[in-house]
Amino acid sequence: MKTEKYRVAPGKKVKLSDFDPDDELDGDKSAWKAHFAASSERLVELQELLYAEGKHKLLVVLQAIDAGGKDSTIRKVFGPMNPQGVKVATFKAPTEEELGHDYLWRVHARAPGRGNIAVFNRSHYEDVLIVRVKNLVPKAVWSKRYDHINDFERLLTDEGTTIVKIFLHISKKEQKERLQDRLDRPDKHWKFRKDDLAERARWDEYEDAFEAMLSKTSTDHAPWYVVPGNHKWARDAIIGRILVETLEGLDMQYPPAEEGLEGLEIPD
Repeated sequence: MKTEKYRVAPGKKVKLSDFDPDDELDGDKSAWKAHFAASSERLVELQELLYAEGKHKLLVVLQAIDAGGKDSTIRKVFGPMNPQGVKVATFKAPTEEELGHDYLWRVHARAPGRGNIAVFNRSHYEDVLIVRVKNLVPKAVWSKRYDHINDFERLLTDEGTTIVKIFLHISKKEQKERLQDRLDRPDKHWKFRKDDLAERARWDEYEDAFEAMLSKTSTDHAPWYVVPGNHKWARDAIIGRILVETLEGLDMQYPPAEEGLEGLEIPD
């Protein structure tokens, strides 16, 4: 699998219509599920190595339209890992304390420390997405934030954080089916709000906002990947491979053993 095809080149003007949310990876479902299983096993090994070495940091940003699959991605891809070294942050409406600071203040505090992975379920990008679509602040304010975000992510990478940003790309038809499933299943009613219908009515506005986000903030140091999300098995396989390639590229090593361990035996 070539993950490069999903990566947004810096400076590229993105049109989501150029990306197929139904991409099935030219293979049968069972084969790619097996591929993901192998990637998942490797990711567990790499996360342990990351934690043991205690040198690198990995930030994974997940963005998507409502029902895009952020929660299920976290369960499938990061669920098998040791939770001691993986932290998931969800950014909902800011609190009064958070509103008293700049919009990146609460985000910076959730960035990963050495040896850790942080997963952002939504992120600082809400401040150029929902804020833009709902006109929560003037354009003169949110339009400056693309540069702020690029500078913020440059700061993180300069300080040793590796950043991978994943946009889960689903079709409008797929979103309808997922939202309807939430209505049809009582065990999923808690995931549905009437406001979801109003948000869905703004599909085109959100698509414009996502395209601007991808076009303006995919950089060499913090790239975006547009991952087809209609088929969860394909989505998981692609993300698993992206993360394996990213972590293997860090050339991590286990720390050296303490001197004098040779020949030691545990006493009865």
